[in-house]
Amino acid sequence: MSRPVLVPVWDLPIRLFHWSLAPSVAVAAATGFLGGAEAIRWHVGAGLVALGLVIARIVWGFTGPTHARFRDFAPRFADVVEHVRSDSPRHLGHNPLGALMVFALIGLMLMIGVSGLAMLGGMFKTGPLAFWSFEAGRTGREIHELAAWAVLGLVAVHLAGVAVESLRNRENLARAMLTGVKEARPGDHSVREIPARVPLAVFFLLLAGSGLWAANASLAARAPRGMPVAFDPATRAECSACHMAYHPSLLPAASWRALMAGLPDHFGEDASLDPATAAEIEGWLVAHAAESADTLPAHVFARVAPEAPFAISESPSWTRLHGDLTDALFQRASIKSRSNCVACHADAETGLFSPFSIHVPKE
Repeated sequence: MSRPVLVPVWDLPIRLFHWSLAPSVAVAAATGFLGGAEAIRWHVGAGLVALGLVIARIVWGFTGPTHARFRDFAPRFADVVEHVRSDSPRHLGHNPLGALMVFALIGLMLMIGVSGLAMLGGMFKTGPLAFWSFEAGRTGREIHELAAWAVLGLVAVHLAGVAVESLRNRENLARAMLTGVKEARPGDHSVREIPARVPLAVFFLLLAGSGLWAANASLAARAPRGMPVAFDPATRAECSACHMAYHPSLLPAASWRALMAGLPDHFGEDASLDPATAAEIEGWLVAHAAESADTLPAHVFARVAPEAPFAISESPSWTRLHGDLTDALFQRASIKSRSNCVACHADAETGLFSPFSIHVPKE
């Protein structure tokens, strides 16, 4: 018996893209849907890898060999209908349904990447879009979540489609994506092999990679315009003498006024100040209160507990965000209390509370 003739279909860059995208999406999904704050670096890292791979695939779709190019498999509606109805639906490259899946996944992955950067920029003031508003970031989060669910759905459809088409064509499509070759069969449409434009592709891949590296390297949060990056000297001197200096954007103006009016009984202590110093500190706190800041903590902590209007650790949002942490954690010598934010949030005094600055100290 003669051996079957094998023809090359999937070049190495296509196979590397396919088998690299799968784990990066898996890590991003697992850390995004199941992980907590400690997993955010893995989530963003995996997401940036996936976005870089998609950008590389787009470049390769115009510069790669025949079956890698979009024009080779861009389907028409009639092609899709014919493929579904055909008794011999085999294609060497992507079939019309597979082509639709490729374009849908690329589009959704781009949407996830851009919306993720918008969320980081608008809500966390981090990354290349740190200048975006909080509302733009919140919109980005909604798009990000919807697109992520859509990708999970498409992945499930893709796996089912590979299984069905493999049985339908009596051909292991997953193995072909590993080996890069398929068995030649009578009736296969011959194509003129288009060589890859490697220099151009490499240039764009390096360009995309350097851009994503720069985005990843700029994960330090930056204070938005108008938000103080340095404490008022009098406020720091008086407040940090007993506890961490809380950024004024963590409470609304009314709460700061109430707190300053109650200094003689400040959480059970007499923290009275001379009128001039108290007025100076109150003026600075009120001027930079939550209403003036376009950050996530400012929006979150603007809703205070009515019974404790200036106790940040008793606000509804603080309780919700820290509800899964035990009392024993806050009793550690390295943390001391629920109100000692700086023990776990390295940037607490800036008022930004970046998810990349969270580190819960061990015993």
